[in-house]
Amino acid sequence: MKIRTIIATTCAALAFSMAGPIYAHDTKAQTITKNFEAAIPNIPGKSLIAVEVNYAPGAASAPHTHAKSAFIYAYVISGAIESKVNDGETRIYRAGESWSEPPGATHLISRNASKTEPAKLLAVFVLDTNDKALTTPIK
Repeated sequence: MKIRTIIATTCAALAFSMAGPIYAHDTKAQTITKNFEAAIPNIPGKSLIAVEVNYAPGAASAPHTHAKSAFIYAYVISGAIESKVNDGETRIYRAGESWSEPPGATHLISRNASKTEPAKLLAVFVLDTNDKALTTPIK
């Protein structure tokens, strides 16, 4: 079994058991729910945070960056998500597919690829424990 499948499955199981709203950029377009947060015991100063992003049909996030220390693993739970990170290709990821974002990355495109069906992804952050702002819009 691939390591990312193991990580995704473990995080999803923990995440769904701890669901609770964190914030929403536009409640009609997308909802972001923190599902899990814990310090990583064998890596002092690091934490793991998992959030679920629910996109309404046709909804998109504004271009953004994440906490400077954050390594992110994103897993599409349902639907299809169009994504572009840094100078990488614009790509559509479907349910069961995933990608990662290195620390300091710029997420230029993050949106539901469908105008008629909702989409959902799980984003897992490994970051410095003192980093509190997970997402910052690009102005």
